[in-house]
Amino acid sequence: MAGVDQNSNTVLQGIARHINCLGEQNRNVKKKALEDIRKETLNRTPRLEVDDLQCVFNEIVKPLLKVLSDTVEKCRELAIVLILDFLKSLPNPDEYLSYVIPVLVQRLGQQEIVEPSEEIRLILIQLFSLLIQKSGKKLSVYLDDCIKILQRTIVDPYPEVKKESCICASNLSKAIPEYFHMQSESLIKPLLVTISHQHAKVRTIVVETIGNVIQHGNGKSVDTVTSHLAQRMFDQSPIVRTAVTKVVGGWLLDLADRYSFHHKLIPLLLSGIIDEQPQIRELGETLWHDVGLKYESENEDDLKDKSDFAKPPPSHYPPSIDRPNLGCRTLIMRNLSRILPALVRDLGDWVAPTRVKSSALLYVLILNAEDYTTQHMQLLLNGMYKACCDEETQAVKDIQRSAELIGYFVEPAVWCKMILPNVRSSQSLGPLMVLACVIRGSERKSLKSYLTQITETILFPDVCHSFQTPMQDQLLACVESVITTSKEDVADISQSIFHLLLTVSALAQAEATKMKVQSLLTKLCQVLNFQSLEEIFRSCSRPLIESFRESYATWNVHSVERLVFDSLIMAAGPVVGEHLDDIIPILVCNLNPEKDAEVRLKFFSLLSHLMMNAANTLDSHGKFGDFAVTIVKDMILPNCVWKAGRTAGAIRTTAVSCMWAVLQCGVLTKDKLEPVVEDVITQILVSMDDDNKSTRLVSCRVLTRLFDLMGGALDQDRLHNMYPELLKRLDDSSDEIRIMVSKTFLAYLDCFEDKYDTNLYRAHLEAMYRGLLVHLDDPETKIQEAILDVLKKAAELKPSLLMNELEQVRHKHRTSRYCEDLLSYSQKLTNL
Repeated sequence: MAGVDQNSNTVLQGIARHINCLGEQNRNVKKKALEDIRKETLNRTPRLEVDDLQCVFNEIVKPLLKVLSDTVEKCRELAIVLILDFLKSLPNPDEYLSYVIPVLVQRLGQQEIVEPSEEIRLILIQLFSLLIQKSGKKLSVYLDDCIKILQRTIVDPYPEVKKESCICASNLSKAIPEYFHMQSESLIKPLLVTISHQHAKVRTIVVETIGNVIQHGNGKSVDTVTSHLAQRMFDQSPIVRTAVTKVVGGWLLDLADRYSFHHKLIPLLLSGIIDEQPQIRELGETLWHDVGLKYESENEDDLKDKSDFAKPPPSHYPPSIDRPNLGCRTLIMRNLSRILPALVRDLGDWVAPTRVKSSALLYVLILNAEDYTTQHMQLLLNGMYKACCDEETQAVKDIQRSAELIGYFVEPAVWCKMILPNVRSSQSLGPLMVLACVIRGSERKSLKSYLTQITETILFPDVCHSFQTPMQDQLLACVESVITTSKEDVADISQSIFHLLLTVSALAQAEATKMKVQSLLTKLCQVLNFQSLEEIFRSCSRPLIESFRESYATWNVHSVERLVFDSLIMAAGPVVGEHLDDIIPILVCNLNPEKDAEVRLKFFSLLSHLMMNAANTLDSHGKFGDFAVTIVKDMILPNCVWKAGRTAGAIRTTAVSCMWAVLQCGVLTKDKLEPVVEDVITQILVSMDDDNKSTRLVSCRVLTRLFDLMGGALDQDRLHNMYPELLKRLDDSSDEIRIMVSKTFLAYLDCFEDKYDTNLYRAHLEAMYRGLLVHLDDPETKIQEAILDVLKKAAELKPSLLMNELEQVRHKHRTSRYCEDLLSYSQKLTNL
């Protein structure tokens, strides 16, 4: 007891019995002893001086430490809390390291968990933390023991112990860095085991600890931890991602070996710049800027020429983007070759978030690399082509943004040599999408010399003859990029663009694609200063039609050129009338009866559509009449000839309908029809007996129109040959056709001349009258009424003869009303 003052001596005398009781077996006695020791020391009133406390603790520290191995949990807890509170009150707790550290190693640093209570393990690690904070350099002697403890407690099952252990590891690394670096690698493995813990706070503090352990320890561990930190950049918790960004930024600024790890650390920091959280993005941008500035200052001599003779900022630079400083750009330039291969691999990773993050990171890399990207174009483009087909929309958007940057930083002379051959050879979505974006980012004046080369590539048949909507959309994206970037410069390639737009429209399956074509045609008109779409069709239609000259004779139903021709003619409107000399031969050739039936059906459909609005299409310039006879003679009549089969029947129906359209549009005048009228009538009479109802019906309409048009120009003998065919149609199975034939009869009767010799042709009139009178007794009232009108018209030729015929059959009719009406009408004609 020598050397202690009166107070401490008194205290020790008072607690001597309590200290002895710590060795008792009775748990309650030990517990009461610990409580009394606290009461007589730390909780004594008035409080003991520090020196007195230290004297007391010197005497009781060993007995208290023995209690830490006690079987009673509460006793262990009271003892360790008592030790902890004593050490907090003492100025130099490091004096007790030789006593406390071995006990901590025994309780916490074993392979198996010795201390079963989570709460007591937490208090023990808090005691350890206190010793680290207050002991400083003196811990170096116990470094091995400290590491042994932390290796176990960092992976402790209790999250609070994990967190406190990480704090201990960080503080230890800062306290004795000159010694710690030799043992730091020993903590990396347990930290990496804990870095994926389910609690975000644990993951956060582990990341921060890794930062400190490596910062003050052995930098070689960076290789080990970077992949794990990269995974944490995908963490759902923003605080974890923030911690990674801070740690990596700190390493890039202050880590001794950072130059060796630039290629691994830079992608991690740049990942913070593309984070979804604004705060993390701002933090990443700030740190990256600072890293660049520090790199500039550390390499001032190397970068002196670039700084002193720096090129002016690029005139063609992405808008609304702050250019990275020289240090950032140089760092990327010097490390891109080591970063890019791994990043391109990740663009095709099987995990979707990895692909999304990699595509966004690629944008930041190119933005910093600028024109240095040129040296890595082949690798870069191959990765981007594949990434363009990613099912993740965001990944594709970022790849498109990256491709646009290539347009800003790489000369067209370079990317044209690489992208255009790939567009031709692969005929796939990726190269086209990249091309569209690169064009969009290019400078107008530098792009001008390559416009022809670009349009020739995308107009290459294997590229533009695609029926796939995504491919068509990218073709249109290329056109839009060219128009938007080059503006008036597209005048030299307007024909190619027009051709491409018509091709896409012809092959488009989606209505949205066709609408996009119309939008781009309008945009093209605007940059060419055309007032309407009609002007661009007038300017570009003839060269396009002439381009079909060598191929139209071999077109089939699947020929793309045929579809483009169809699309052009349907959309050209009045311009069609200007090019009949080129259009009609194509129609004649493809309506040849020897041609495939489906092809002929398509062309008849096109022709019918045009003739329905002939005034604004075929006859817009009043020239269609010159070709009307050709249409009838060389297109329509040959296809009306009967052939077996349903397809042949459909063609006959279409051909007769087309004849009806020609007659309806009014371009086929009497004079022009006269040379072919005999052939037309002959064929139409045959068609009136066709198996197809529609063919028969339309044939009746055509014949009616022919009679109205030709009138008395038809030969009387020819007329006499026709009525038997008309009478036959009155027996048709379709009442609609019978009604139509009655109208045909009316037009037919108008063709007889006023000086018609009824006596000479009495036999023909008798036959016609008799045939008509049969149908006056038809079961259908509407047929009776229609035939009554025909007979009244026929009565005008020779009423007396009709009256005689009527008298012979009237008694056979089921009703006399129509007969009496007809007799009365004929009688009036006789009296005239």
